[in-house]
Formats: sequence, C-alpha cells, structure tokens
Amino acid sequence: MNQIPDPNTLYPLAFHQRLCFLKNLVQNPRIIVGDYTYYDDFEDVHNFEKNVKYHFDFTGDKLIIGKFCMIASGAQFILNGGNHLTQAISAYPFAIFGGAWANAMEGKSYPNKGDIQIGNDVWIGHNAVIMPGVKVGNGAIIGSYAVVTKDVEPYTIVGGNPACEIRKRFSAPQIETLLELKWWDWEIEKITANVEHLTSGDVDRLTLIG
Repeated sequence: MNQIPDPNTLYPLAFHQRLCFLKNLVQNPRIIVGDYTYYDDFEDVHNFEKNVKYHFDFTGDKLIIGKFCMIASGAQFILNGGNHLTQAISAYPFAIFGGAWANAMEGKSYPNKGDIQIGNDVWIGHNAVIMPGVKVGNGAIIGSYAVVTKDVEPYTIVGGNPACEIRKRFSAPQIETLLELKWWDWEIEKITANVEHLTSGDVDRLTLIG
C-alpha cells in the first residue's frame, strides 16, 4: 500500500539518514520549521543547527522556515548576534569584555534586522548564506554559494555574492495565481492526489483544481 510520508518522521527515506524532515530535528525553540521541509547533509543532518550562526538568546530573533522547503548541505543562516556597530568610530565590541569597558554600550544597542523568514516551497542551494533580517518569498530558489543580503521576491531565482535576481520562475500573473492558491496549505490528501500536476509547469491546470 502506498502511504503518504509522515511529516513527524525524522528520517523519511528508509536506510538513509543524511536527509531528515527538519522540524523533528531542531531543538532550539526559536527555530520554527513547517511540515515536510527537509535538510540534506553530506555528513550528518545534526550539522543544521551548527549552521545557524550567532543565534544567541539575548537577541531574541528567530529563524522561521515554511513548509515543503528543500535545504541543501552547508546552507547557513546568520542571525543578529554577529552584528557590530557600523555607525560608530569603532566596530569593536568593547563592552562584552567587561571590567573597565563594561559601560561602553550604555545608551546604545547593536543593530538588529529582525528574524530570517523563509517562505514555503523554497529551495536553498549548497553552501548558500542567508543574512539577518532577510525574507525569502514562497517558491523562490537560492543558488549554491549565494550570499543573500536582501529580501527575495516569490518565485524568483537568485544567485551570486551578493545575491541578485537571475530570473522569475513564472510570469507575473502566474505568480499571483500561485500565491493565491497556496497549495502548501491544502490538506495532504489533496496535495497527494495532485503531485503530478505540482511537478508540471501547468499553472492553469492547477488553478482548475484549486
């Protein structure tokens, strides 16, 4: 009997532990991951949280990842704990060393650009880097080794350092249609019944179903 994959399974592929449904792996409550999003790692999927950098409790920021995302080995997410002063004469973090420098940040605060938010059905390529405060839209694709310093629009392919738009995946009307359909929020039985359409480029056909 063909079964629908269980989103609550850590390793959805039998005898293969280098790919996991990520929500079942992460331990940090400020990393929020949707159903069916997977992480693939050449060595060990437990490397994922090691690749979420500068995610200190005192910053309070979150890494939020939607459903059905595909995250390749080595992808990194840089949170706000790594930020330094950029408008000051010196970017050096004197205050963290305490003692005579303890009051260096009195009345000041380090830059905080907010949460990293990854939409649904986003593909993040090998060794890509997502910087603090970036929002990646639904259906976007981040190329391997890209360094994403600003928001990525839905259904847009970006690459490079800093990442720039390469092209849109669909026409503007088609993108609007897909964003309205929100297929990732369908019941899993409906998604399963239509996987052949979801893996085609026929947006009009999907509209009839939706």
